Amino acid sequence: MQKDWILSPSLLSCDFGKLETELNSLENAGIKWIHWDVMDGVFVPNITLGPPIIAKSRQKTNLFFDVHLMIEKPERYIQQFAEAGADLISVHAESTPHLESVLSQIEKQNAKPAIALNPHTPLCQIEYLLPQTYMVLLMSVNPGFGGQEFIPFSMQKIRDLSNLIQEKGACVLIQVDGGVDTSNLAELIKNGADVLVSGSAFFKHPPYEKRLQEFNTAASKQE
Repeated sequence: MQKDWILSPSLLSCDFGKLETELNSLENAGIKWIHWDVMDGVFVPNITLGPPIIAKSRQKTNLFFDVHLMIEKPERYIQQFAEAGADLISVHAESTPHLESVLSQIEKQNAKPAIALNPHTPLCQIEYLLPQTYMVLLMSVNPGFGGQEFIPFSMQKIRDLSNLIQEKGACVLIQVDGGVDTSNLAELIKNGADVLVSGSAFFKHPPYEKRLQEFNTAASKQE
């Protein structure tokens, strides 16, 4: 039996000059989640967007807003992103010394709390936080720029996280971000991924309805 999964296209690769049109096209194509990459130029070397853009976009669509904060000290901005319309907020374990407190802060703002990990960060850093985590985001590239190739050892990390979640009896989604495309989708899902983030591999192949079907077809090849 095929495992259920979610595609969360990364808006980092969309045409920001026509963002409302892009959001409508995604929703009409059957996409349910969208991934917002928020970068501050400090935690990662790029700068992208903030709460005002998310707030304006929230008024235009019913899509699930999967907001990934690649910023230093995210606790300073949790309330702003939640009020802007984030349904889920991912914060990096590497970005704050008070990760448990930040997860609680997200939950108090009625958003789903998630932890993001850079490729080199070991799973042991988040083991005790799994019970209060809705999702763990495993970066399969070094964060900061789109279009990078999938780091091979990430597949083992996905398997290890899946096993850890089962051992703990936790109910936690696994998200994978970086180098995800139709060539590795089935293997990612087979090894435990639930939510797949895809940027250029999705947006550079319109129309979106057809591209979503291509992803679904690739996912169906799970062995």
